Amino acid sequence: MNTGLRLISIVALTVVLAACARDVRDEPSAPSASSTQTDRINARDFSDARNLENPDSLLSQRVIYFEFDRSDVRAQFRPIIEAHAAYVRANPSARVSLESHADERGSREYNLGLGERRGSSVSSLLSAGGASSGQIEVVSYGEERPVCRESNDECWQRNRRVEIVYTSR
Repeated sequence: MNTGLRLISIVALTVVLAACARDVRDEPSAPSASSTQTDRINARDFSDARNLENPDSLLSQRVIYFEFDRSDVRAQFRPIIEAHAAYVRANPSARVSLESHADERGSREYNLGLGERRGSSVSSLLSAGGASSGQIEVVSYGEERPVCRESNDECWQRNRRVEIVYTSR
């Protein structure tokens, strides 16, 4: 009889362990490393429209700043323009408006011309990066749309800019 009781105990223990093991396996598993990597955006994929809003991507940076009375693009902003050129080149339906601005110093006419030259500098770099001229529009606002209205160097620096605005993505 002892043998029969042992056998029944072993079978019962096996059934209990099997049931517990099955419950653990039936729980949802964590996503595998490969599935989380496919959901992650590659910030260096400048053809991916999701990167326009990805703060880790250069595409999310859309303001190019200029020195006083200058229209040449500084070296620190060239990678940003190159990233946008790659995006526009890879997305033929994309359209960009380059909204150019100047600070309050200088005449209205002079600042409109300076804004036009700044926008043209950015446009030339976008075109050199493969963007079509039909995808780019330059608009100069001169001093008419400042982001800062104080009369000091810090404020003037923020107003000397070209904003890259996507009118179609």
